[in-house]
Amino acid sequence: MPQNSRRSFLKDLSVGLGAFSIANPLPDLAAEAVPKTPRKLGIALVGLGNYSTKQLAPALESATDCYLSGIVTGTKDKESVWRAKYGIKKANTYNYENFDSIASNDDIDIVYIVLPNSMHAEYTIRAAKAGKHVICEKPMALNAAEGQAMIDACKANGVMLSIGYRLHFDPNTIEIMKLAEERPYGPIKYVQSEAAFAIGNNLDAWRLNRELAGGGAVMDMGIYCIQAARYATGEEPIAIRAQETKTDWGKFKEVDETVTWQMEFPGGAYSNSTTSYNLRANRLYVSYAQGAALLEPATKYTGIKGRVFRGQNPVRTLEVQTVNQQERQMDGFARGVREGIPSIVSGEEGLRDMKVIDALYRSLATGGKRVEI
Repeated sequence: MPQNSRRSFLKDLSVGLGAFSIANPLPDLAAEAVPKTPRKLGIALVGLGNYSTKQLAPALESATDCYLSGIVTGTKDKESVWRAKYGIKKANTYNYENFDSIASNDDIDIVYIVLPNSMHAEYTIRAAKAGKHVICEKPMALNAAEGQAMIDACKANGVMLSIGYRLHFDPNTIEIMKLAEERPYGPIKYVQSEAAFAIGNNLDAWRLNRELAGGGAVMDMGIYCIQAARYATGEEPIAIRAQETKTDWGKFKEVDETVTWQMEFPGGAYSNSTTSYNLRANRLYVSYAQGAALLEPATKYTGIKGRVFRGQNPVRTLEVQTVNQQERQMDGFARGVREGIPSIVSGEEGLRDMKVIDALYRSLATGGKRVEI
């Protein structure tokens, strides 16, 4: 092709391709090759007490799938402190009166209910009606009927519900669950679970107020024991007997102090549990047909450790893995919300515990008689 003709051809070709690209833009292959980073979901903490302050808010600073986008508090002094510390917008700060207006806030995808037990159902239902996904601290409610109402409200409003069972995200607790599922040492025969602490002498603490707490040590710490027996066996208990001991009638006049109970499981295993507001205990022991497992401590925020035995001989030490349980819990729920996958600690999981607690209190009311669950 003559030189002048070549130049004319290339010029015409470039003009033509330019017009084509405007009408039919070519895909940006480089952009398509790089996956988009998922958006972090915004979480609003409802209630800025000790757990929110010392565990949840710091965990949200290091979380990868969610962040602290809002707060709900009835204490004016806390607003400015939290806003300054975490860079929270004034528009994302609510109180208990204007809470429902959170519905129009696109910065908030999830609300985390961290209030006294008697307020869990109300604020979960209000959050669901506002179109927000919910994490609710344990126990999910005062009883199973409230728990079911929470589940129903979330389903009716198309939002997801998760309960604050952080231990399901701890590696050594997960190991106990695996042993229940895989049964390398045979059937589970017996479980002993203990969770207790000395509550102190502040008689104004909400945990000592039945109207706010709904109960005492059972609702607060005993739920760990119920959870442990359930995930250590991989089964749901079918019956329970419970006994209460009270040594300080002044401090614990409205709530239970120390409670022990025994549960029966369909596979033949049984459990014995103790919880208290007046002693210290933190242990999970599981006896299998050909071995045993021990976690001690079993429910701490960090440092859960243990051993696995074959017969009487230790065969494995469970490494102490320093993980942030709260960070894993909230990140896991945020990913589930984004992908439409139900929480591994769903409202239904919380409801199972409430059914056990209801039966436990019925047994106490009858002097420790066997009550079917």
